[in-house]
Amino acid sequence: MSELPGLSDFTDTPEGFRSGFVSFVGRPNAGKSTLTNALVGEKIAIMADQPETTRHPIRGVVNREDAQVVIVDTPGIHRPRTLLGERLNEVVKDTFADVDVIGLTVPADEKIGPGDRFIYDHVRVTKPDAPVVGIVTKLDKATKDQVGERLLELHQLLGGESEVVPVSATEQIQLDTLIDILVGQLPEGPRFYPLGHTTDEDMETRISELIREEALRGLREELPHSVAVEVDEMHPDPERPERTMIYAVLYLERPGQKRIIEGPSGRRMSGIVHRARQQIMQLTGRNVYLDLRIKVLKNWQQDPKHLGRLGF
Repeated sequence: MSELPGLSDFTDTPEGFRSGFVSFVGRPNAGKSTLTNALVGEKIAIMADQPETTRHPIRGVVNREDAQVVIVDTPGIHRPRTLLGERLNEVVKDTFADVDVIGLTVPADEKIGPGDRFIYDHVRVTKPDAPVVGIVTKLDKATKDQVGERLLELHQLLGGESEVVPVSATEQIQLDTLIDILVGQLPEGPRFYPLGHTTDEDMETRISELIREEALRGLREELPHSVAVEVDEMHPDPERPERTMIYAVLYLERPGQKRIIEGPSGRRMSGIVHRARQQIMQLTGRNVYLDLRIKVLKNWQQDPKHLGRLGF
């Protein structure tokens, strides 16, 4: 068991210490979760190629000698097509109320379009006084000309008054520069979390997200939106105390989707369990037995009762 934080973990801060909350916003797949993980130095947000991968705010803590930055990775803002989508947008709106700085992310390899302007307008209406930092992500996936175009487009979108920085989370390019810029926008204040703290996500939520990440791997079109995961039970193995028993449910919306997730002869499902188990063991530092079942929860994205059951 880890030691409880001492009072000095919160109060022992030098003069001029800065602290606050930074929310990354942007279109789905703009690289927000990858950037969050890179800045925190630990995987706290799952990553996939599909929209709506992030479904709730994830807080990651960056500790420096002169500052503590709490990064809030949010679901991508979009024009919703389901009740789930509407609720995800509301989550982002609620998150804005508590943040000090907005980081508007746009990928370097995609032109800025109506979706980005929709998000920026949403930010300005919801949080009109918050400073906005422009972040061009995925620097490693674009040419120099593309990066230059995105920087110019983002400067114009932000009115030319906000700082704009290009970064690559995967290649660790300009991350220190980005943190310096964000810290410069934060107010002076104490630490919100003790040193060594990286996230306030509970373990069951992190485990369910790792399972969902593996379930999403390789999926296309609409099916990823229909996938949800819930940990039903987690406890030490009574026969082997060094092993953790985890029982989880993977929810889908239609019976036909079950065949896709299972794959021929159940091979795809076996791969999901194997890869998720490896990630969970790395997270927990323990041997793990993972029991994953599939249940069909018809049209759960549109059903308020089902959404409430799944935490939305």
